[in-house]
Amino acid sequence: TNILESLSDQQRSVLTAAMRQVEQLLRASMITFGIEPPTTPDARWCFDQYFAELNSRFNGGFDPGLSISACPEELTPPSGLLILGRLQSRPVGCGALKFHNKEPAELKRMWIAESARGLGVGRRLLAELERHARKAGVKVLRLETNRALYEAIHLYRRSGYVEVEAFNAEPYAHHWFEKQLVVMI
Repeated sequence: TNILESLSDQQRSVLTAAMRQVEQLLRASMITFGIEPPTTPDARWCFDQYFAELNSRFNGGFDPGLSISACPEELTPPSGLLILGRLQSRPVGCGALKFHNKEPAELKRMWIAESARGLGVGRRLLAELERHARKAGVKVLRLETNRALYEAIHLYRRSGYVEVEAFNAEPYAHHWFEKQLVVMI
């Protein structure tokens, strides 16, 4: 006999939802983060996906050539670093730091694949970037973002970032944030 036959429709629905949640939690727990060169095919794929999403979400599109740079040299130690998130060895997100003589550092190119959204990957990636910034002696972490990226704005506010006056001339930015980091000793 089928063990599900004894359950009501409502109970089967609850069980199915619980199974989906277990699957999501297991997927989230399998995501790993690591520093990688920004010139690898996986890093370039993440950047391409990020730019395509910005182009589709921004009113008027997005041209990376008009944006403040975050070129590979700026995202390679000691100038900066890139972290990729991976699920079963496939890239599902990225985020980078640009160091400016340690103060303040900038958070750049933060992106999570749609398939990994809702799993807490953005929060974990942000925490990992902050950890590396602290390790480098950074006391202030800054970022700018576009009003269309409301999920990112919500994440930054929830993570202790406060809105500040514009600190650069990024043409696509509507919001500028910074966070005071407690430096690791």
